[in-house]
Amino acid sequence: MANVEPQECLSVALKLVKQAGDLVRDAIKKKKNIEMKSSAVDLVTETDKAVEKLLITGLSSAFPDHKFIGEESVAGGEKCVLTDEPTWIIDPVDGTMNFVHSFPYTCISVALWVNKDAEVGIVYNPILEHMFTALKGQGAYLNDEKISASGETDLSKALVFSEMGTSHDPEKVDTVITNITTLLTKVHGIRGTGSAALSMMSVAAGWCDAFYHYKLCCWDMAAGYLIIREAGGYLCDPQGGPFDLMRRRVLCASTQELAEKIAKLLKQYQPERDDAH
Repeated sequence: MANVEPQECLSVALKLVKQAGDLVRDAIKKKKNIEMKSSAVDLVTETDKAVEKLLITGLSSAFPDHKFIGEESVAGGEKCVLTDEPTWIIDPVDGTMNFVHSFPYTCISVALWVNKDAEVGIVYNPILEHMFTALKGQGAYLNDEKISASGETDLSKALVFSEMGTSHDPEKVDTVITNITTLLTKVHGIRGTGSAALSMMSVAAGWCDAFYHYKLCCWDMAAGYLIIREAGGYLCDPQGGPFDLMRRRVLCASTQELAEKIAKLLKQYQPERDDAH
């Protein structure tokens, strides 16, 4: 297996992510060339492709033995398979719909997984200059200041983030509406950001207390998984079982107690696994 020095990997990735951030910052106010993927709300722009190319080219040059799972590469037909080998998992522009509308809540998400566990996590919003980072076992940071989850356990005091997602599938839409309706009178408030990675960062930073979502992809969650854990937060499957990066579902919260309370209330939706093909 390729040798991995997490600190070196983080340093190299940070330089590339900052360069990629310049591309996003420059493009967000301009007219975009937009293409549809799975539906009219599942979008990709030339910036998504340019950022992914920049990151994979730079990382593969520095770490030629490492593997990659990139959102646009998978969309182009590459397999989405996570092995024990060092693997960079990349979402070049998370919150593409926000980006298309020039709404400044969009980010670049990059993670390094080794032996099917996260070693490095980076989530960068270049518009607001929020750089979230984590190394396994070394805490979570926002712009080099340590962050931590809120520690909230009381459902009635919890600010919960939810999303509609990029699917008009009737079952999915019904699940989203049912869950928001259920939670609305039980929690302090419900918000939606349009970016799963940044919603996860809000849990890590203590800005909200929980986030759940169905039909994500591994690149939406790979960096956030580590950053939340290092911030003292808790992740699981929305049904309450162990978190599985390839299962396309997540419930993360400030505490295990709060996560378990929310899991009991959620209507479930089971998307096809990322690695099913």
